[in-house]
Amino acid sequence: MLRPMEIGLGYSRVQLTGALSIGLLTSALAALPVGRWIDRHGARGVMTLGSCLATALLLIWARIDGLPALYAVWALMGLAMAATLYEPAFAAIVGWFPLKDRDRALLAVTLVAALASTIFMPFEAWLVGRIGWRGALTVLALILALSTIPIHALVLRRPPRAAGRHAVSGAAAQVPGLALDAAVKTGVFWVLSIAFLASNFTTNMVTVHLIPFLSDRGYSATLAAAMIGWMGAMQLPARVVFGPLVARFGHRTLTIGIFVVQALALAQLALVRRIGTLAPMVVMLGSANGMATLARATTIAEIFGPRHYGSISGAIALGANGARAVAPFAASLLQVWLGGYEPVFWLLAGVLVLAALGLLMAPSGVENP
Repeated sequence: MLRPMEIGLGYSRVQLTGALSIGLLTSALAALPVGRWIDRHGARGVMTLGSCLATALLLIWARIDGLPALYAVWALMGLAMAATLYEPAFAAIVGWFPLKDRDRALLAVTLVAALASTIFMPFEAWLVGRIGWRGALTVLALILALSTIPIHALVLRRPPRAAGRHAVSGAAAQVPGLALDAAVKTGVFWVLSIAFLASNFTTNMVTVHLIPFLSDRGYSATLAAAMIGWMGAMQLPARVVFGPLVARFGHRTLTIGIFVVQALALAQLALVRRIGTLAPMVVMLGSANGMATLARATTIAEIFGPRHYGSISGAIALGANGARAVAPFAASLLQVWLGGYEPVFWLLAGVLVLAALGLLMAPSGVENP
């Protein structure tokens, strides 16, 4: 939508992309209250409302003419994203599925979600070419409404542990899990929060800044863009092998490995002048990014238990998703302050290594009352 909106509305790309940053920040801030709601009431209500809100906002977006209206739409779109994307979906799955089935269910969701860009980017481009960006948004609103609202409203049910309004005893009371106020007092909570913040910051920074970084070092923009595409493609096979790797090494060990691999990929970027190929970086960073989404869901559930998963996941997502919004701008500032991209890569690599060491040394579990 970006280029047609530049022409149609007359605003710069910087002004228009600011709307997305606002939406991502709103989504990060809303993650915690949405998680608390799902813990107490289940996912059906919030995901249904989120789908309805997203549909309405797409229709409004298709009719806006000014930048303030676009920013207002995307501020509210952040609420819709917080209510419908990975965090609430993962909370619904963790609440429903026992441990032996949870990883397979999470994998199914992330594998399907990984096809979103593959399916919708060319479809949206075709729509824009045929009926313009406003017409394309209207069609997408209809598709969104038909494919999400009925499923969320009619199919989603509350997990067995929350089947009754006052289910606080019996089987429900036996569901393990640390409450958020207790989780934040543990070192492993803060290690995970910082680690996934650094991981998301790294992913978005590289996506936005890889092309100018490599172009300044003699690579063509086409080749740099292809590397970004291949990093995205590497996520799918990485998620397929996530389950077997977890079964072999365990959630915590695999999560530690993901942070280390991301750090190694950043180190290779920092040494690009001395290394003849960036193929290992593409494979390592793409695979690690693909697994990181699953690792965040499964590791939080394993360490803190499923009972208050939505609240704890939402609290960690506050930093992790906020990093996505600020990474492009913050990375630009770091690049200026540190005198180049290489020091930024080394800094982030160091943070990821420290996070891996912190998770390695953290207690093996928490007491789940």
